[in-house]
Amino acid sequence: MQVCSRAVVVAMGVNADGRRELLGLKVGDSEREAFWSEFIGSLKERGLTGVKLVISDAHKGLTNAIRRMLQGSCWQRCRVHFARNLLQSVPKAHQGMVTAALRSVFAQEKASEIEARWDDLASSLAERFPKAAELMLKAREDVLAFRHFPDQQWRKVWSTNLLERVNEEIKRRTRVVGIFPNDAAITRLVGAVLLEQDEHWQLEGRRMFSAESMSAIPSLEELPVQPSLQEAAA
Repeated sequence: MQVCSRAVVVAMGVNADGRRELLGLKVGDSEREAFWSEFIGSLKERGLTGVKLVISDAHKGLTNAIRRMLQGSCWQRCRVHFARNLLQSVPKAHQGMVTAALRSVFAQEKASEIEARWDDLASSLAERFPKAAELMLKAREDVLAFRHFPDQQWRKVWSTNLLERVNEEIKRRTRVVGIFPNDAAITRLVGAVLLEQDEHWQLEGRRMFSAESMSAIPSLEELPVQPSLQEAAA
């Protein structure tokens, strides 16, 4: 008998009414782009349309699949995951300062102020920490994609934190079992956890976003095309 690691991936969405829905799950090898493309394809086959913003970390297989399978949508690189990547290029003694400075970017109230603060920080890092500055410049449009959406939504769409809470519950439940006999067993347990969560959201009836903010979201035609998406699609 051989024990191997398997990934469980979950997709959560917000529908046109501003309410959360769990869209699906898949078990497999999350390192491969083909895996992610198959997962996104299965969601589209089940009726997923009109996706305007996808929020995730910068996992290469996932982002490539997003670019190819959900063309026209914006990609928001999770600010929390980005911060961790950024700190890896900064000496430990200076990480606190960089963390505080990066947080100040997201404390701004206007898109123009966010952009200016980001650029100022990247410039200030250039001399002492050129790798960090280069990373900020390269990731600018992806980490700041949220600014193209209504400001009432920014705090909830600039990271994957809302989905991370669901992931923590999945981890808590799967740790009890430890080793699963096959993928089907994983799907049954995780699927049950997700059904419980989705039922709770539906019974709760609370909107994640107001109807007013949902109506203010730009159309797909109005959303900018990110350079990183163009490069991958070329």
